[in-house]
Amino acid sequence: MTRPIRLGMVGGGAGAMIGNVHRIAARLDGRFDLVAGALSSDEARAADSARALGIARSYGDYRRMAAEEAARPDGIEAVSVCTPNHLHEPVSRAFLEQGIHVICDKPMTATLDQARALADLAARSDALFILTHNYSAYPQIRQARAMVERGDIGTLRLVQVEYAQDWLTEQTDSKQAAWRTDPERAGAGGAIGDIGTHAFQLARFVTGQLPERLAADLTSFVLGRRLDDNAHILLRYASGAKGMLWASQVAPGTENGLRLRVYGDKGGLEWQHDTPETLKYTPFGQPAQILRRAGPGSTPDGSRVPPGHPEGYLEGFANLYAEAAQAIREGCMPDTLPGIRDGLEGLQFIDACIRSDADDAAWVRVMP
Repeated sequence: MTRPIRLGMVGGGAGAMIGNVHRIAARLDGRFDLVAGALSSDEARAADSARALGIARSYGDYRRMAAEEAARPDGIEAVSVCTPNHLHEPVSRAFLEQGIHVICDKPMTATLDQARALADLAARSDALFILTHNYSAYPQIRQARAMVERGDIGTLRLVQVEYAQDWLTEQTDSKQAAWRTDPERAGAGGAIGDIGTHAFQLARFVTGQLPERLAADLTSFVLGRRLDDNAHILLRYASGAKGMLWASQVAPGTENGLRLRVYGDKGGLEWQHDTPETLKYTPFGQPAQILRRAGPGSTPDGSRVPPGHPEGYLEGFANLYAEAAQAIREGCMPDTLPGIRDGLEGLQFIDACIRSDADDAAWVRVMP
């Protein structure tokens, strides 16, 4: 067997939900070995987290980690970036400059200027940059993408995507809420940056199309909140297709309500996150078809267990890590693996939403 890739992690220490998700995903298929980390900027807290997780080498500074690991013959080959958004660019930069592959949580950076600068660096680096838009790795999302590419729904006409949650319906003092609603750490986008980018990338991934223009109405419903917690966005595509995107973190009763519907002149497709193994296909004038994940060895790939044994969020993350391992081994990115392009498009989406909202929801170009 090929030995596991030596992996490091920045951020994701004690109390950080996303760090644990990345660790589970990285080890699920046995392709990575987590050997080093800067799990906190506080050296003692970082060491405590590393000891609890069985990580051999601990650092209190990611810059020192990047330099020292690059100099070691047994140093890390890739790093997972699990920090708040404002650190994505400097942490990724530190490791790319040392030739270490980067697997970064989304959004790619806190600002569009940072995203452009990081894209320039990545283009000059031999190291790969991978962005964990995990929903695009679900088997039935891959199935939907393949069906759109094959022409099963015909010419695209309508795109409806939504991502609704309720965890920020009221003020909360949780650690997650503290940084995700802080423009200094989260960037300029609230709900649009946190979950809107997921919805945007999912629609882009399945349809293969990027909106040309959008009109965004952003709201902060909770008094005193400095970033948006709800967004209604209209989309126009160069092909003539039209779309709508709704992202909300103040919708009581919704826990993780990600939903995608796409319609062409020959049929439609519908997928919901709470039933991720089911894809609804509605060819025009014919009975609806319910497509279920068929298990290991079926098309599309990405399944690990037989039908009837549910797979979901962690497995989607693990699929990205498995693809990342293969990309690192082969030195090239497959077109299904999110990377720099997805990151840039996500920040262009956030920027366009903010520009539109500032002009009373005027239509603006996504890429000015």
